Amino acid sequence: MITMIWAMDENWLMGDNNLLPWHYPEDLAFFKKITENKTVLMGRKTYESLKHYYRDKPFPYQKNYVLSRNPDLKLPDATVITDLQPFLNELKEDLYVIGGSIVYDLIMPYADRLYITYILKRYQGQTYFKSFDLSQFKCVHKTMLPELIIATYERIPK
Repeated sequence: MITMIWAMDENWLMGDNNLLPWHYPEDLAFFKKITENKTVLMGRKTYESLKHYYRDKPFPYQKNYVLSRNPDLKLPDATVITDLQPFLNELKEDLYVIGGSIVYDLIMPYADRLYITYILKRYQGQTYFKSFDLSQFKCVHKTMLPELIIATYERIPK
């Protein structure tokens, strides 16, 4: 199963200079609950952003994969993936996609589940989620909070 998780504001903004433009403890706790001790896939910029937050601490994930176009990229705590299709074909475990925008765009056709935190405000930044067809998914759970909606979607079988 491939699961994607992200937060975005009313304009589908996701990031500002490789950081979150907001701070919502409820969203961070939800993200941690869903991804902790899981196998994750992220892009290089998301990896660098997480390094900013975790500094010298290890990531709280079971396995870390980083998708990159750079075949020479070496990371001490992640496996670098340069060819997505063979990686997905050989995948034998659940995968949690945690960013960034290019990785989300590439993985969306394969996603089985989406966890989306809708931030009910507008923020400033430069990284936006690309539009996609949510009609291919069914909302199976929704939590309403004062400035957030946390929704879970599952792909509708064809």
